[in-house]
Amino acid sequence: MAIASSPWIVACAGLVVMVVLLIVALGAYRGRSPVDDRIPPVGLPLPRVPVEPSDVTQAPPSSGPSAPVVPGLSPRASGPPPSAPTVSPTPPVRPVVVPTSVRPSTQAPRPAPPQQSPALTGRYRVVQSFDGGFIGEVLIVNASRVDRGWTVRIHFGRGRLVTSWVEGAPQGTARQFDGGFSYVSGVSVPAGGSVPLRFHMEWASSTPRGCTVDGVRCSGF
Repeated sequence: MAIASSPWIVACAGLVVMVVLLIVALGAYRGRSPVDDRIPPVGLPLPRVPVEPSDVTQAPPSSGPSAPVVPGLSPRASGPPPSAPTVSPTPPVRPVVVPTSVRPSTQAPRPAPPQQSPALTGRYRVVQSFDGGFIGEVLIVNASRVDRGWTVRIHFGRGRLVTSWVEGAPQGTARQFDGGFSYVSGVSVPAGGSVPLRFHMEWASSTPRGCTVDGVRCSGF
């Protein structure tokens, strides 16, 4: 009732409100940026700004497909990326074989040693033949320089030894076996000499199948 009865109070209050609104409007106008004036309203196309040719650096034309991007390298780097070093396989080590030169032998081949003649040899012969038997002889010859004992072995295949002896010398030992006999000397043959061994055989062939003196084959049959 006091406000209705005092019209000047209402006028002062309205004046204050107008001043405040004016101050707020003035502050809002000053706070606008000059760049905002160039921004077109929403829905209108943006104006095209001319671009100077010198401001743009033209990229060189590409002659082929772009190289793959290698991790750790910048895509702006010029030239192909460095390739990994190629490691050639190490060839296996082969042993070096040095050929040895074969020299012909200058030495003449040695002649084979001459075969030595046996010290004792025997020569067989038939001294006398008769009905039912014969008398044979083996002459033992000593070709060495020392006296030597001897052994005679005769084989006929069949027959029987009747007796055996050495002419003019001590007797040895005779041993009969089936079809032949062996005789071991009782006296050595002198160096360069000979001794005859004689024997009487019955029911035997006069040609022996084998005759040796100290293992050396007899001659004469």
